[in-house]
Amino acid sequence: MASGNRKHQPPPRAWQRMLSGRRLDLIDPSPMDIEIEDIAHGLARVARWNGQTSGEWAYSVAQHSVLVERLFAKQNPGIDRRWRLACLLHDAPEYVIGDMITPFKAILSSEYKSIEHRLEVAVHIRFGLPGVLPEGIKTAIKRADKLAAFIEATQIAGFTEKEARAAIARPRVVPDIRIKPESPVRTAETYLRRFRYLGGKQS
Repeated sequence: MASGNRKHQPPPRAWQRMLSGRRLDLIDPSPMDIEIEDIAHGLARVARWNGQTSGEWAYSVAQHSVLVERLFAKQNPGIDRRWRLACLLHDAPEYVIGDMITPFKAILSSEYKSIEHRLEVAVHIRFGLPGVLPEGIKTAIKRADKLAAFIEATQIAGFTEKEARAAIARPRVVPDIRIKPESPVRTAETYLRRFRYLGGKQS
C-alpha cells in the first residue's frame, strides 16, 4: 500500500520563485522567466569565496562580475559591447544555483554542469545574445575571470601571491585595482547600471 502511494507522489519542486514573481524552472529554464533585476538582486547577495573575505560586507558575485567586465574591456580594446555584456553576465546562473568554489565544482556531477549550462543559454537568449558564445569570446572571458580571481585572492581572500599563482592564475601584469566589498544594495545598483550601459535590454 505504502509503495503504491509513493508511485503517485508528485516529483520534487524544480522551480525557484523570484521577487519579481517569476517562477524559474531549473530543469527547463525559459528565457521569459528571467529578469535582470532578479539577477542583480540575487548576485549581489551571493558571496564569492564562500564568504571567506575581509571587509565589512561579503564580496559578492555581482561585484566580481563588474570587475571581470572591466578587465575584459581593458584586455580587448574596441570589442563589441554585446560581448562585454556577455562577460558581465558570465556568472548569471549563480543567482539561482549559488556560487560554488572551484575545488568543489571539480567533483560535482555532470548534472550540475548541465543545469548551469541550460541556465546560461536561457540568460543569453533573454538578453539578445547567442545561446552559446563563440569559443574565442568564452576564452577571453575566462582569461579576465582568472585575473579577477587572482586580484581577489591576494587582496581580500587571504592568499599569498605565491599561492595564487600556483592555484589560480599566473598573470604577467596585474593592474592597479583596489577591491573594497560593498553593500548588496549598492552592488546591485552598479550591476544594473553596467547592464544598461552595455546595451542590455529585455528581449
